[in-house]
Amino acid sequence: MIGQVERLNPEGIPRQELKWVLTQERMVREARRMDSCLMCKADRINEAALCQVCWALLDDDELRAATRWTMGVAP
Repeated sequence: MIGQVERLNPEGIPRQELKWVLTQERMVREARRMDSCLMCKADRINEAALCQVCWALLDDDELRAATRWTMGVAP
């Protein structure tokens, strides 16, 4: 994706690590427990530990990995 957003907050995970992090149940569950988006640290996250803004920025591969969480299928 041209001009892909690296991350919205330097506290969040680097964008290139998102697909891997979405396969790490412990990391996703911890972000959910803290109600903190994996990428930007915003609150009000979904089951994949992503806020609405970051969810909207996902590419196809990231979306497939994140959707597994919203369907109740852990990695």
